[in-house]
Amino acid sequence: MTAYQHLNYLESEAIYILREVAAQFERPVLLFSGGKDSILLTHLARKAFWPAAVPFPLLHIDTGHNFPETIAYRDELVARLGARLLVRYVQDSIDSGRVAEETGPYASRNGLQTVTLLDALTELRFEAAIGGARRDEEKARAKERFFSHRDGFGQWDPKNQRPELWNLYNGRKQPSESFRIFPISNWTELDVWHYIQREAIPLPPLYFAHTRPIIARQGMLLAASDVIYPVGDEVVEQKRIRFRTIGDMTCTGAVESSAVTLDEVIAEIAAARQTERGTRADDKRSEAAMEERKRQGYF
Repeated sequence: MTAYQHLNYLESEAIYILREVAAQFERPVLLFSGGKDSILLTHLARKAFWPAAVPFPLLHIDTGHNFPETIAYRDELVARLGARLLVRYVQDSIDSGRVAEETGPYASRNGLQTVTLLDALTELRFEAAIGGARRDEEKARAKERFFSHRDGFGQWDPKNQRPELWNLYNGRKQPSESFRIFPISNWTELDVWHYIQREAIPLPPLYFAHTRPIIARQGMLLAASDVIYPVGDEVVEQKRIRFRTIGDMTCTGAVESSAVTLDEVIAEIAAARQTERGTRADDKRSEAAMEERKRQGYF
């Protein structure tokens, strides 16, 4: 199979799953973070239903600690596609007492997203939430099915998932239950970048090398900001960096890089020894941090 055929296969598989979601569920939604995987999913959804509009809205859970470039890109994309965007805010969950904000220099709102997300899915009555998780990212995500069953509390039990033989996906559920859908589960980080290059999909500038103030902390390079500031003997330095994955500013690490084109980014990733999520501080809080969050209802 050639590289072109490989990407065609992955595209066809993802489009088939997106169409299955539209066929089986009355109220699906696409979870949009502004990261490359959710951008890719939005592109695939547009192709899946063209020339009709994408038949489900985009939902962004805003931590309040997003990169400004991410929000600017999100708003430009939604305007360009004429998509329906829904936003729910972690700050509202904090203000209402639904979650308690972490304090101190290492505090993060990333984990607080779970409550805001589950509340949004309940409020808006969405029964299937489409996400951009991939099996190559992290060992907990490697356990996921394409149709990931969630119980009445939005929680995930990896031992209680449906078989998916012969590309048959079972979306049957009880009224209180729901599904998370992962159409690009079989894609790798390199597959994503090769497809972005082939399809000429625009991305936020954060994914390409640029100079910005950085704080080195516990082996990570974090973008200095109002919520990331020097502690102890830490200093702010100007570094040439880019981001491999984008999330809450408090847990998204950068890599030093000179890659300013897609060809250079792809070459850099092909030679990288660190995994993509090795730059995420939230995955380092415990040995099973991702699985713990997923069991609670995380993406």
